[in-house]
Amino acid sequence: MNRLPGLDLLRAWAIVWVMLFHSYVVGGLGERFAWLGNDGWMGVDLFFVLSGYLIGYQLLAPLARGEPLAWRAFYRRRAFRILPAFLVVLAVYVAWPVLREAPGLAPAWQFLSFTLNLLIDYEHDQAFSHAWSLCVEEHFYLLFPWLAWWLLRRPSLGKAVAIGLGLVAFGMALRGYVWWHAMAPVRDRPGPAFGLRFVEGIYYPTWARLDGLLAGVALAALRVGRPRAWVHLQRHAGIALAAGLGLFVLAWWLFRERLGFWPTVVGYPLLSLALALCVGAASAMPARWAVPGAGWLARISYSLYLSHKLALHAVATWWVGPWRCHGFAAFALYALGVLAVGAALHYAVERPFLRWRDRREAGVAGTRAAAPTTASQM
Repeated sequence: MNRLPGLDLLRAWAIVWVMLFHSYVVGGLGERFAWLGNDGWMGVDLFFVLSGYLIGYQLLAPLARGEPLAWRAFYRRRAFRILPAFLVVLAVYVAWPVLREAPGLAPAWQFLSFTLNLLIDYEHDQAFSHAWSLCVEEHFYLLFPWLAWWLLRRPSLGKAVAIGLGLVAFGMALRGYVWWHAMAPVRDRPGPAFGLRFVEGIYYPTWARLDGLLAGVALAALRVGRPRAWVHLQRHAGIALAAGLGLFVLAWWLFRERLGFWPTVVGYPLLSLALALCVGAASAMPARWAVPGAGWLARISYSLYLSHKLALHAVATWWVGPWRCHGFAAFALYALGVLAVGAALHYAVERPFLRWRDRREAGVAGTRAAAPTTASQM
């Protein structure tokens, strides 16, 4: 799928918003600008919707054409995309504790097995904890291709809708159950137990965070299975965007009390629907409206996501603290440090492996194309 300026813009916004949210590891943005990052955790949900849409279309389109599931090629592409930069950052966290944004680090095997989000002791192991969202993505990559293959063996709109709504309902019921049985008993007691139970029981586990991925997959399914409806959506992108922004404002209002019962149960599917409408509208954005710099931020967003807490901590330790910087000067140093480290990871590790993958696939495709010609000449 070719890069689209609207989706690049959303991806760029998502990574900036997430990094502003995670500025708490260096003391935050201050009282005047705290509002910029307070809700930046929603950027992860935007990443989920984008991933669900892009991966969903990548898998559903060939299956809908009757092509077999190329599961080896899919997992190989995902491995080249995800693992090199991830393993480099994990090695830094393990080998140099002084660079960690928090002292405690979960065992390396939890990262390597992508079970961090299911087993983490967040009270003691907060370093590189943002890898939880990568675990959710990996579980999605592992299971969704087979679900898509099964659904398209005998396509049924009713079956697909029932499974999707069932998964959303399951997530809502599970979050509500955990809230009442794990969080409600400690909500009036002093101490961190309320927040810890929210993170470990509701916010991190894969089975409670499928809403964004499902919304993105639904968008991809609309494009593949109902092309006329998709064209209609593209032609009326302004209406879709207005509806998405309206629902987003409603979700944002609901999440004012982020750890409350109703935001926990209803907020995530509502937010995901809003973001899916925005993604659908943004996919129709013409190239001439591209925002300068957004494409570059989108390309390095994965490396930025992996490395930004390391960079924030390093800048705070070696520059902002010793130089006693404050205000705009400190913000500029943090921004430069984060962008420099993320870009270095992208250009030194992520991009070379992606190019290696593309060259390898081009070679395999060329060999397969040449094989019939060679056979006919024998």
